[in-house]
Amino acid sequence: MGIFSRLKNTSFSKIIQRIFGKKHAKIGIYGPPNVGKTTLANRILKDWTGDIMGSVSEIPHETRRANWRKNIRIENGNSSLVMDIVDTPGIATKIDYKDFMNTYGLSKEESRLRAKEATEGVIEAIKWLEDIDGVILVMDSTQDPFTQVNVTIIGNLEARNLPILIAANKIDMEDASPATLKSAFPQHPVVPISALTGYNSETLYSTMVKHFGKKRRKNRR
Repeated sequence: MGIFSRLKNTSFSKIIQRIFGKKHAKIGIYGPPNVGKTTLANRILKDWTGDIMGSVSEIPHETRRANWRKNIRIENGNSSLVMDIVDTPGIATKIDYKDFMNTYGLSKEESRLRAKEATEGVIEAIKWLEDIDGVILVMDSTQDPFTQVNVTIIGNLEARNLPILIAANKIDMEDASPATLKSAFPQHPVVPISALTGYNSETLYSTMVKHFGKKRRKNRR
């Protein structure tokens, strides 16, 4: 469909600014719809600022525009990381308005609008990758990790040389299997969490400080 095609490279001056002028990291929260991206963003903000990022819903594509919060400091012993967090719309390869009608009971008008905005949101999420230093990739640990969307996102992020931390979410569910995610993507750190309950959030934060505090996007040709 071409939605994951690389966008135009940034200018040389912008690359120089990223390498030498970056005072903190800009971290994007990415993943398919309804894996808990906004729930995780809300968890991080609540734990470190008392704020929240946005609303959540069982209906896919509740977040259809990227939300951004600046200057969030997380601590890990004597180390810390100051971040801008970008909560992005869910990535999908296909968005059909009929799914909102048949599965979630939305009206035809509501469904068409939601599908249109969700498609625009996917494009916006991909564009944000031009200005991101690292990615927390949220996956549902109760689902098969080898979906087309997951594999495509991983491939796209790796092609852009972005540091990736996989948050294996929903481990509070009975059928969760974070070990499956670890074996599926051994090249990246995987942290089992429950964004809803906050379970294992301390491990997530310490891994974020270590992983994103040292790594930056490598130059692309």
